[in-house]
Amino acid sequence: MKSVTISKHPLVAHKLNLLRDTTTKPKQVRELVHEIGHLLMYEVTADMALRQAQPRESPLATYQGQELQNRVGLIPVLRSGLGLVDAALAMLPMAQVLHLGIYREETSLQPVEYYNKLPSHTSVDECIVLDPVVATGGTAIATANILKDWGVSNIKFVCVCASQDGLDAFVQAHPDVAVFAGCVDQGLDSKGFVSPGTGDLGDRLFNAVNH
Repeated sequence: MKSVTISKHPLVAHKLNLLRDTTTKPKQVRELVHEIGHLLMYEVTADMALRQAQPRESPLATYQGQELQNRVGLIPVLRSGLGLVDAALAMLPMAQVLHLGIYREETSLQPVEYYNKLPSHTSVDECIVLDPVVATGGTAIATANILKDWGVSNIKFVCVCASQDGLDAFVQAHPDVAVFAGCVDQGLDSKGFVSPGTGDLGDRLFNAVNH
């Protein structure tokens, strides 16, 4: 799949090994998701368009450098997407953060939109969706649909872990959206969770697991 980039960075693999572990505590889960997100963002931003900047003064002489051309929007998908926001903002501090809330209905496994904080008019040229897990692909597809309907065609999608089935479904629905993933697992369980996966990262990030 040409639109999908799977990280080959050894630190991503190392940190994923710790993140998957069921004994990893919420504080470390948050730290690991942040660190993996930071590493993935390096790849996400590698092909961003540049333009000539206004001349400035260095300590020795006038120079003309380059700056990012596009207005960038970060789209964390609530809840778990919040775990990637700080990593993305560390790389793109000028970006707008625009929230979408979409959950997967437990019986049908279909996405349900419950929160949308996009402005009435398109305010960015490029969107980077932050959603740590792509399972069935339904939420990812719905998010891309919403952003395209809003008027943005330049979209990238960042996830820590994805299922192969979910990626296949997403690429079929949105072949023009570049996906950057930390890993891809082959399995999905009966509840639509990636296996072995990372569990419910929303619960694990915010210590909301029911014991």
